[in-house]
Amino acid sequence: MIKFREIASAFMVLFAIIDITGSVPIILDMKSKGRKFNPLLAAIISMALIFLFLFVGEAILELFNVDISSFAVAGSLVILVIAVEMIFGIEIFKNDGPPDAATIVPLVFPLIAGAGTLTTVLSLRAEYSLLNVSIAILLNMVIVYVVLRYVDWAEKILGKGGIYILRKFFGIILLAISVKLFASNVSELFN
Repeated sequence: MIKFREIASAFMVLFAIIDITGSVPIILDMKSKGRKFNPLLAAIISMALIFLFLFVGEAILELFNVDISSFAVAGSLVILVIAVEMIFGIEIFKNDGPPDAATIVPLVFPLIAGAGTLTTVLSLRAEYSLLNVSIAILLNMVIVYVVLRYVDWAEKILGKGGIYILRKFFGIILLAISVKLFASNVSELFN
C-alpha cells in the first residue's frame, strides 16, 4: 500500500545519502580531466544496482563471503581516493579506459550507488514497505539524471573560480564522509 509519508521519508534519506547536488563539483572535476560519462546510462545502472541490492544485496555479499561492514570500508577507501584527487589536484584514477568509463567508476560507484547508499537501502527495506522504498528510489534516480544531464549549466553559472573553490571544499567534505564511513564500519571487522 502506498504511504506518502513513508515515500517522503525514504526519499529524503536517500537524497541525503546519494547527495547528487553535492557531487556537482566532483562531476565537473571529472569532466575537466576529460572523463566522459553518459547521464542516462549512469542513472539506469545506478537504479539497477540499487534495486538489485534492495532485493538480494545481503545474499550477493554473502555469496562472496563479504559482510556489509567490509563493503562499506571498501567504498570508503574509493571515496577517500576521489577526495585526495580533488584536494591535492593529483590524478589517481587514470583515464585509460573506454570513452564512457567514468560512467561506472567513480560516477555510479561510489558517488551515486556507493556503499552508503546500498547499506541505507537495506535499512530502509527493514523499516518501510518495499513499494514505498521503490518509489523513493525511482524519484531519486529522476533527480540524479536531471543533475547529470544539466551539469554543464552549473558550470556556466559557477565559473572556473567557483568550481575550483567548490572542488576543494567538497573534497574536504568527501574526505570527512569517507573517514566517517570507515570509522563506523572498521570496528565491526575486528569483532
